[in-house]
Amino acid sequence: MSDPSPPKSPEEEQVEALSLSGAVIDKAVEFLVGKEIDPCLIASALLGGALSLLIQHMSDDGILRVLDNAKTSVLSGELRVQ
Repeated sequence: MSDPSPPKSPEEEQVEALSLSGAVIDKAVEFLVGKEIDPCLIASALLGGALSLLIQHMSDDGILRVLDNAKTSVLSGELRVQ
């Protein structure tokens, strides 16, 4: 019988959860694109859902910081594929 693996750190658990969440979202987007739904509509629905979730778990100031970071990324071109 093998030894059980050591417990994961909170950071490792967060990385795993983020990876799983990203994979599920990627599959959902892939499915919706396959149904020929306008990508802008998909993105709008995802953004609305994300904001609804953030509102339940973050302060308004926290949400504004997230949005400011997103704005900075857009303005810097960081999100554009070269």
